[in-house]
Amino acid sequence: MAGNEIPTKSEDKKPIFRNLAAEDSESEINEIESLCMNCGQNGITRLLLTKIPHYKDVIIMSFDCEFCGYQNNELQNGGKVADKGVRITLNVSVPRDLNRQVVKSDYTMVRIPHLDFEIPALSQKGEVTTIEGIIDKSIAGLEQDQPVRRKENEASAVQIDLFLSKLRSLKLLKEPFVIIFEDISGNCHVENPETPLKDKSCEVKHFKRTKDQDRSLGIYYENEDALLKPVADEDFTLEQLQGEVLTFPTNCPACNSPCETNMKMTNIPHFKEVVIMATNCDICGNRTNEVKSGGGIEPQGIKMEITITGKEDFGRDLLKSETCNMEIPELEMEVGSSTLGGRFTTVEGIIVAIKEQLTSSTTLSGDSCDPNIAKRMDDFIAELEEILKGNKKVTLVLDDPAGNSFIQSLSEDGPDERLKITKYERSFSQNDELGLNDMKVENYEN
Repeated sequence: MAGNEIPTKSEDKKPIFRNLAAEDSESEINEIESLCMNCGQNGITRLLLTKIPHYKDVIIMSFDCEFCGYQNNELQNGGKVADKGVRITLNVSVPRDLNRQVVKSDYTMVRIPHLDFEIPALSQKGEVTTIEGIIDKSIAGLEQDQPVRRKENEASAVQIDLFLSKLRSLKLLKEPFVIIFEDISGNCHVENPETPLKDKSCEVKHFKRTKDQDRSLGIYYENEDALLKPVADEDFTLEQLQGEVLTFPTNCPACNSPCETNMKMTNIPHFKEVVIMATNCDICGNRTNEVKSGGGIEPQGIKMEITITGKEDFGRDLLKSETCNMEIPELEMEVGSSTLGGRFTTVEGIIVAIKEQLTSSTTLSGDSCDPNIAKRMDDFIAELEEILKGNKKVTLVLDDPAGNSFIQSLSEDGPDERLKITKYERSFSQNDELGLNDMKVENYEN
């Protein structure tokens, strides 16, 4: 009987991407035979799927050829491609900016407008480096062939020497300069040395990819033309989904193991229909919930300010859409739209979610973290705890350009005295981030 027992889920399945262990007990190294591009013989490639702070899930590859001795090591991002691309603009003005950590993927394009200098996407492998490291690597790459250039084309070599001197002067910071990172995969990050405070020298914007950019990432949609056709009579409508719980296969956002997501449409009183999605992973135990608007983008953006004075305000229902930014001015705290995703919770619940995410982040509180940042983080979390205890009066600001966020009013006829709601016209950049500038809604048949 014992020989016929079916292994339980915990015994039979493990997360695909697991933390590196000291004794490598959890890690599984896969070996495959592959062709050596140097001598044409077969060598061995070793693959390790693991988690690295700052870089999420990664695939570490190591190739070794026993015939010619050729070796090659490579690191690739194993996480999913983000829903949107990211553009990060950093103003480098002090030496500390040169030491900022940068996580860049294969698809990261780096540009320094001041020098009209650009490192195209896919020209370098993904890496974890610094601003100074990017400049040093560019200098080393240009210097590599200078001896040959001086013999074959002296004029070109002189021009490159002049450009190299400009690159070296960037590290001396005789004048501030701007460096731009644009990544269509969304897997690029620049360290904020002022964490958890707002980074005043860095601007992060997300953008919708074009069809060509999706295809360069290997993303293709089935029946793309069908998206432009009207819904047939026999197709389901949103009204038919009311009350129904749909289940579809997906991958766990924490360990990437196969799991299921439950989805249901519900109606928020005095607001609109929303789609609630919940994912439970039986492998690692991770649970996530996400809320998306059941309607389109509103004609105007919305900004809501709630003054939190006690338990009554903590109990207000709150809907934060995936396009909504949050701010607590008293703490100089800003939370980007992509940080917590879409959530349907309470005012207390959203503050608890911020605290839990900061507490669980090893990149902000681990052994390798800068002591100054760790202290600021501890002080900031203590401030959040005081707010949750009701000992500190603060203002929570939700700014949603799409107009799909909501805070419950305690009054039956509009906002109450502690809730301020302002609707505004979106700027061109906000429309661009929502993908509205590329939409053609008039004379689209021409």
